[in-house]
Amino acid sequence: MNEVNKTQTSIEDFPVIRKIEACNIIQWLQYGISDLLQAKMASLFYGLVFASAGVAMHMVLFEASWLLSSLTTGFLLLGPFLAMGLYDLSRRIEQSQKPTLIPSLFSWRSNLMNVAIFAGVLIVILLIWARASLVIFALFFHGGLPTFLEIVQVVFAFTQPNFAIAYFAVGGFFAVFVYAVSVIAIPLMSDRNTDAVTAAIASLIAVKRNFIPMLLWAITIVTLVAIGFTTHFIGLIITMPIVGHASWHVYRDLVEPI
Repeated sequence: MNEVNKTQTSIEDFPVIRKIEACNIIQWLQYGISDLLQAKMASLFYGLVFASAGVAMHMVLFEASWLLSSLTTGFLLLGPFLAMGLYDLSRRIEQSQKPTLIPSLFSWRSNLMNVAIFAGVLIVILLIWARASLVIFALFFHGGLPTFLEIVQVVFAFTQPNFAIAYFAVGGFFAVFVYAVSVIAIPLMSDRNTDAVTAAIASLIAVKRNFIPMLLWAITIVTLVAIGFTTHFIGLIITMPIVGHASWHVYRDLVEPI
């Protein structure tokens, strides 16, 4: 009898996903900028971490162009996990608390097991993508081992269409899957101590129920990250905190409060 009640409770506690409009994106960005201005240095610290990670990655792996390109793409795959501190800052602002850096650095401890499971899954996906990109290079790229800039030129100039199509198709699959299972999963785990599986399923439902708004939000994220990359990662100091804070408000709009 206890098991039945336990199951019923878990079903009743499953997050209720709301319908939203595409115009909400403008509001999310406004909230993201507002939270950045309120959190100030605490928020910019995370932007500096993102920018520093990008610079370090390119300095260390500049000669390993195939790995560098896959990890640059993978940068987006691990973004939701790396932005946990930004979610915590936004939650504190929402609750009229002071958004301080030190507590946000340990926000993952409230649901350590499930956050660790989810982070582990994202890392495994990143490693699989890195291996898959190597296979794509071996099978489809013509010529000697390219530099990172040559890879970018080939992909966007479409001078090697078979390579570009394969790279976009496989990389796009990984990116879409990770985005769909994580867009609200980590804020949900952080806010309600939800288990990893429930959070991932809720995220999938949110994307399915609001496909167009969530597609446009994904494009917005990619655009802001691209701005950061094209400014030699300096732009990430600003754009990544905005994305992180805005993502908290995406979660708030999509999930019915308890």
